[in-house]
Amino acid sequence: MFTDLLNRLFHSDPAPLPELDGRHALAGLLVRTAKTDGQYAVEEIRRIDRILATTYGLNPVEAARLRAGAEKLESQAPEDGRFANLIRERLDRAHREAVLVAMWRVALSDGVEKAAEGAYLARASERLGLDTETIDRARKAAEQADPLQG
Repeated sequence: MFTDLLNRLFHSDPAPLPELDGRHALAGLLVRTAKTDGQYAVEEIRRIDRILATTYGLNPVEAARLRAGAEKLESQAPEDGRFANLIRERLDRAHREAVLVAMWRVALSDGVEKAAEGAYLARASERLGLDTETIDRARKAAEQADPLQG
């Protein structure tokens, strides 16, 4: 057991993490949104893949690969806002609002709204530079969105 601990501390991960770019930042936010309630439901995974495919013009396999890379990033990234901060730096307000709508769509995709998801989305929206009114508007837009799109 002690040897295993030392190996984990001093040996690098054989598969390096993908670079944090705009695509991985968005995908990381979506994955973190899905995992916030302690469950990572199939419906949430499907929704993330559809959002990524629609947003970036990817086929299903490419979208799943992007999500898989983001899952790895998300699992190792601290909850310090790095995904949201990168998006805030690169996107205007309208696009940041669209990101928040996508996050709400993921949170609501399993059919069960949980307080942890709402709290996470409130923190993320602050980091995205969005206000409380925008959170409510984004949630309503997510609830009214066509479930077959993104």
